[in-house]
Amino acid sequence: MDAGRQSVAEEVKHFVIDTNVLLHNPDAVFVFEENHVVIPFQVIEELDTMKRREDDIGRNARQAIRHLDALRQLGKLTSGVNWGELGPRPGAAFSTGPDGQTGTVRIDLGDHERPGAISTDTPDNRIIAVAHSLHAEGKRAVFVSKDLSARIKSDSLGVKTEDFENQKVDADRLYTGYVTLIADHELVTEMYEEKMLPIARLSQPGVIDEQGNPFSGRLTPNQFVIFKDTGGLGRRLADTDHIVPVAKHRSARHVSGIAPRNTQQTMALDLLLDDSIQLVTLLGSAGTGKTLLAIAAGMAKVFGEERYDKLLVARPIMPLGRDIGYLPGDKDEKLTAWMQPIFDNLGYLLSTRGAGSQTAESHSTEQRIDKLIADGRLVLEPLTYIRGRSIPHQFMIVDEAQNLTPHEVKTIISRVGEGTKLILTGDIGQIDNPYLDGSSNGLSYAIEKLRGVGLVGHVTLQKSERSELASIAIEKL
Repeated sequence: MDAGRQSVAEEVKHFVIDTNVLLHNPDAVFVFEENHVVIPFQVIEELDTMKRREDDIGRNARQAIRHLDALRQLGKLTSGVNWGELGPRPGAAFSTGPDGQTGTVRIDLGDHERPGAISTDTPDNRIIAVAHSLHAEGKRAVFVSKDLSARIKSDSLGVKTEDFENQKVDADRLYTGYVTLIADHELVTEMYEEKMLPIARLSQPGVIDEQGNPFSGRLTPNQFVIFKDTGGLGRRLADTDHIVPVAKHRSARHVSGIAPRNTQQTMALDLLLDDSIQLVTLLGSAGTGKTLLAIAAGMAKVFGEERYDKLLVARPIMPLGRDIGYLPGDKDEKLTAWMQPIFDNLGYLLSTRGAGSQTAESHSTEQRIDKLIADGRLVLEPLTYIRGRSIPHQFMIVDEAQNLTPHEVKTIISRVGEGTKLILTGDIGQIDNPYLDGSSNGLSYAIEKLRGVGLVGHVTLQKSERSELASIAIEKL
């Protein structure tokens, strides 16, 4: 072997994959470029156990097993096969090294000796032992897991350890959907009088950002511009080179009986009510109004304008580790308990306090909700039950989307049919999925990766409007 090839071989790493990585993203075996992927046999055992589940974890386990079965056709997995020989997998993510190089996938059958610290015979310790054995042999071993405890144990043994970074974004610099500028009053007046403003005008002298720097003039499609001090608000109209004004006064637009209480809520409603935008992502902490605004806009579009056939509201089943089966009652009662936050918002909007004009049809809020459900115009379901459907001509809201993986969000968006508008709402500060964080959850991933697409809009809501006490709690606690 010449020196050049030897240096390349030395740079190739051996990534030992934990089970939770494949349950998070079954395509993970194809994203390590030219490096070697090592799957401990214990991982296969755990996938086999998980495949019987009826939820997304079971589906991901089955998909991962199908990938391994396809690789098995190339040769003995215990000896290692080059996954590139399969060619691009339909619908699967993959990434290659320099010049399109691909790596190998191998199943490790060894019962490796475990150091004293992990001598206890547990599944995690058997998986970590594979990475430790490769490390002891002098190979560039990397243990990849989404389990914090497993990563700490592996790192303590001197093995290079990483989270699965392929679908991570920088949560601290997540796209907010708007930029704040300081500009002359005449510029804002022109925008409102002419009903549009060329983006190039923002590059003129005198337009600066909050730090006092000249504005670059670059705006993402559907990104908002807040003109500080003048009270102006505009949005770049999709892929055009113009900004259009947005009515900012709270009385300018009432939707299902409510009006926006701050600038971010105004921006959110502008996106929610624009039929040309097919996907809206709303990020915000508790009380910022993201779910209420989405449902209010959905009611206006479905029940008022009849622009869509149904209002579909779904939530992932992720109640702090316990699934819906633990809730009391029959299936309908279980679903009612789990969907209660949605019923709360619907109840407010259908009450005399929210939309008094809608009170004639029935005697109580509950009766109005029941009638909408019975007529099929309002559908409330756990997210699990809508998998596999094609969803056309619906206003679809997925609440608590921060508990979804990037792969799950991709699956949901790909289910959107003709004429459907999809809303993803969530708070990346409240994630119940043990293997997700602010950087790796599906909502953050969708916000960052779909930035710049003309059919997509995003707003981060920052001010709590639930109550004065709620605002104090978010700030102080």
